[in-house]
Amino acid sequence: MPGAMKMVGPVLVKGAVAEAVSAAIDRLNQGVEVSDRGAYLRISAPGRCVLTSEAVAAVLGRAFHLPVDLEAVMCSFSGELSLSHDRAIWYAKDATG
Repeated sequence: MPGAMKMVGPVLVKGAVAEAVSAAIDRLNQGVEVSDRGAYLRISAPGRCVLTSEAVAAVLGRAFHLPVDLEAVMCSFSGELSLSHDRAIWYAKDATG
């Protein structure tokens, strides 16, 4: 489909941290879709999906350390992934920015 943006983002093992990550992603990005697959959540955004440790910590009510706390619940992802100590960005290979 021409012009359609590739959906990118994490697949998370369900639990309190996954719910907080999902809520943070929803607050930081537009067009977010969350699919509840029973044991896991598939979170997708068109073209680019940004997550910050600060946004997750605000939802959790405690510190959230990237990348270690994300790696503990992320079993897979779609797109390319860039990680730092305060931010995770999933992006489509052909997306810019």
